[in-house]
Amino acid sequence: MKIHPESFSARPALWKRGFKALNANRALYLLLLPGLLYFTIFKYLPMAGIIVAFKDFNLGQGIWHSDWIGFENFRIFIEGVYFWQILGNTIIISLYKLLLGFPAPIILALLLNEIQASWYKKFVQTVTYMPHFLSWVIVYGMMVALLSPGDGLINQWIKDSGFQPISFLSEPQWARFLVVASEIWKDLGWGAIIYLAALAGIDPSLYEAARMDGASRWRQLWHVTLPGIRTVMILMLIMKLGHILDAGFEQIFMLANAFNQEKIDIIDTWVYRAGLERMEVGLATAVGLFKSIIGFIMVILANRIAKKFEAEIW
Repeated sequence: MKIHPESFSARPALWKRGFKALNANRALYLLLLPGLLYFTIFKYLPMAGIIVAFKDFNLGQGIWHSDWIGFENFRIFIEGVYFWQILGNTIIISLYKLLLGFPAPIILALLLNEIQASWYKKFVQTVTYMPHFLSWVIVYGMMVALLSPGDGLINQWIKDSGFQPISFLSEPQWARFLVVASEIWKDLGWGAIIYLAALAGIDPSLYEAARMDGASRWRQLWHVTLPGIRTVMILMLIMKLGHILDAGFEQIFMLANAFNQEKIDIIDTWVYRAGLERMEVGLATAVGLFKSIIGFIMVILANRIAKKFEAEIW
């Protein structure tokens, strides 16, 4: 391979152009700097702690001096008594949330987009996204006020109708339903904001052309509206698939009790008990790393499938 001398002489010019471009856009790079610092300090630097997953962590010895045990923590978790139960609960709850919760904000956004009265549209949008700002502690308190078997509002209606009250919060058969329903209710309006922004970006001339061709409202929805937001839909789906094993720690932690735990005990709650209650930090880190790897694989697969079939779907 021949090395041309002029290639070395061109390097100072490249550096000069690079610094010139950096100086010209310095305001944009300064705006980017806080985000880069955040991800560096709180996302990338803590990745060094992954090594704990491969060690018998001892608080007195520290991370670097604890004994190296390789994949022993992973073996303990996979061969554990509750592995298939918590993995199954996590996947089932996540799939329910994906299948029922993913289309819900899309449907709400499409309905809001059809409303002509702007004041009513803003009112509905405000009412639906306000629950997003409530903590799960407050949401659980509201659920207790509504579903308590003693004096809950819904159970009062049930008793007034001549039926026996239902212990919604403790009976296992209601546990997953409450988890999925409360998640959808809480994040429905907030998720719709993204799709409303995407709908606002559709060229109105496309609707005019469709109407001139005699397309009905349903045809306009299928051939103009949905293709106009499909990129956002695919992006949101990929992001949700990346969190397929994140079934919602705070929500499950609040709703779980001794009666329904077998139905809604997930990986995150198990990690909490192992890492903080039993101080098995190495085991908890290994489980967290296992979950992250599965999420990373799901993102890659979903991205490739979306690119492959995007043209065929529409």
